[in-house]
Amino acid sequence: QVQLVESGGGLVQAGGSLRLSCASSGIIFSTDVMGWYRQAPGKQRELVATITSGGSTTYTDSVKGRFTISRDNAKNTASLQMVSLKPEDTAVYYCKIVRRVVSTTYAYWGQGTQVTVSS
Repeated sequence: QVQLVESGGGLVQAGGSLRLSCASSGIIFSTDVMGWYRQAPGKQRELVATITSGGSTTYTDSVKGRFTISRDNAKNTASLQMVSLKPEDTAVYYCKIVRRVVSTTYAYWGQGTQVTVSS
């Protein structure tokens, strides 16, 4: 079983920076795909960024050039560096691991960390 705990959220002014961390209670497999999602009030949860074992990354268009996802398998952690934050980045941010074992896919979520960007 994998339990994920996010940290690093908080209140920041527009233009500021935050670094979110995701710590896993279990081992993160090198083949796991790790990702960050967010959910703003009244909106659906959306993908922010993903990173594969090989370091390939994807970002939603609205955060490209501002957010950087990274992972450290040895430390069982993932991070999301966020700069030039905007009020529209305000949301609860969730860490997710997608693990494929043979033909079965498992998804693990953290409980989220609040990011609030004031204008």
